[in-house]
Amino acid sequence: MPPKSLHVENIVKDLPDKPGVYQYYDKEGKLLYVGKAKNLKKRVSSYFTRDGSLTGKVKILVQKIEDIRFIVVDTELDALLLENNLIKKYQPRYNVMLKDDKTYPWICIKNEPFPRIFPTRSLVKDGSEYFGPYASGKMMHTVLDLIRQLYPLRTCSLNLSETNIRQKKFKVCLEYHIGNCKGPCEGLQAQEEYQQTLNEIRQIIKGNISTVRQGLTAMMKQSAADYQFEKAQFLKEKIELLDRYQSKSAVVNPSIHNVDVFSYCDDISSAYVNFMKVINGCIIQSHTLELKKRLDESPAELLTLAVTELRNRFQSDAREIVVPFALDVEMEGITTAIPIRGDKKALLELSERNAKFYRIEKNKQLERVDPERHTKRIMAQMQSDLRLKTEPLRIECFDNSNIQGAYPVAAMVVFSNGKPDKQEYRHFNIKTVEGPDDFASMEEVIFRRYRRLLDEEKPLPQLVVIDGGKGQLSSAMTSLTKLGLNGKVDVIGIAKKLEEIYKPGDSIPLYIDKKSETLRIIQQIRDEAHRFGITHHRKRREKGTIKTQLTDIDGIGFSTAQSLLWKFRSVKKISEASLEELQAVVGKAKAGIVYGYFHREGRRENGEEGNG
Repeated sequence: MPPKSLHVENIVKDLPDKPGVYQYYDKEGKLLYVGKAKNLKKRVSSYFTRDGSLTGKVKILVQKIEDIRFIVVDTELDALLLENNLIKKYQPRYNVMLKDDKTYPWICIKNEPFPRIFPTRSLVKDGSEYFGPYASGKMMHTVLDLIRQLYPLRTCSLNLSETNIRQKKFKVCLEYHIGNCKGPCEGLQAQEEYQQTLNEIRQIIKGNISTVRQGLTAMMKQSAADYQFEKAQFLKEKIELLDRYQSKSAVVNPSIHNVDVFSYCDDISSAYVNFMKVINGCIIQSHTLELKKRLDESPAELLTLAVTELRNRFQSDAREIVVPFALDVEMEGITTAIPIRGDKKALLELSERNAKFYRIEKNKQLERVDPERHTKRIMAQMQSDLRLKTEPLRIECFDNSNIQGAYPVAAMVVFSNGKPDKQEYRHFNIKTVEGPDDFASMEEVIFRRYRRLLDEEKPLPQLVVIDGGKGQLSSAMTSLTKLGLNGKVDVIGIAKKLEEIYKPGDSIPLYIDKKSETLRIIQQIRDEAHRFGITHHRKRREKGTIKTQLTDIDGIGFSTAQSLLWKFRSVKKISEASLEELQAVVGKAKAGIVYGYFHREGRRENGEEGNG
């Protein structure tokens, strides 16, 4: 695909072989797309030279490009950071969209004498310290509650300057009398003691529980050695409180310190990256970011973008990150781990569960709020997962049922827009096959079904699902080929044991994520076909069994025969029953007919006994 204009062509030719950021603009000067590159010339040129490999969205983007601008930077990491900032600022139409760009709470240590500690969503540049942000308000308040239980701190907004305290402008309040404050407003607590408390609090907020615990333990032992047993007991209670908090937070080996964990999952329209901050084996922060896909971004590109955004947003200084696969960019000074076992692997799996749970919850909300959009998303996902030509708006699934070849039947169930359409369900009694031959039965049913649709000029389904492996699938394809439908309808087979998906002409099965919505719907339609077929087979078997022994009697129908068999369990016992016993089950008239049939004189001589 050549450039649209000489202007664009000249820009592409003159691009430097350096890292940087490129920006595409349309004829109205509107920013369409921002991208990063390790080599600007190679990256931008690739958009105009990949004739057959560009997807629909990328082709549309390239057709709209009328101007290209670029910014050269020193490293690829600098390009990534700049790209992230430009995307957040301008939100170009064809870029990944970072969702949930809301304000998160922080813990503030106020820049004032005897600083207060409180939660806030506003960052004021007045010299105060801010810790966070916290993706979970619950997690932040848990930390604040621990601090309040450990340390008596002032909560009032008084100006506790040395002059005001010296002039005795303030009086202690109720917080002092109940032990929540040591009364710095009346000079009852020294500034040095208060600052020592703040130093310990900073360590707790940062997750360095062990450091604070060691200090408290040393103080406790010293107090006990000095016979200050009440103080030692007080410090012991603080240590126990810290231990309880840490035991609830610790998930892995405490030696895993200051590590960021990132996991990734996606669907057809979005990617989800979960971030966890781990300090001393404790998760102190967790957040999931949704990225709306715009072009065909690779998982590595999306994960790299999310890692950059989350580390910036939560101001992480971790020098090690744990990821499921390699990033698109090497981050200078940061070690990347892709674990395959051990504690870090356990952390990564926990993060992945959080990302998938977030995705499930988002999809449930979408289904409640906008069912039509939810259905479109699932159809698009199934088309992608199963590699179909079109979205499977109508799916027909077939299953055979027989017991050692007796009463062979088949069932067809229909799903429209991913949901059962029971009015379209159909049963088939096998007509041309003798004995237990699933392959021949499937061939007959498929031929009959789609021959009828062709004759009646009715629309074909987008997807046919065969309950079975390669053998049943091959039989179905034989019939479709005879009808000239090979290649006009997507067909798959699903094998029961390993839930393997087979496609015509491909001996290697298609494996789909066991927890994906696509496999769940395929399993649901397969199980529904099995249930529907078994139910019909059972009814036909019961009907056939009863017909040969009871329903040949004039005046006795299927329901009467069934009632008698439920009560007496066999035809022999029915023939031996008294008239009164039969009347108790089916009434006088029907009982008289049945009793007369089995006790009529001359019955044996006429050869009628064998029919019963």
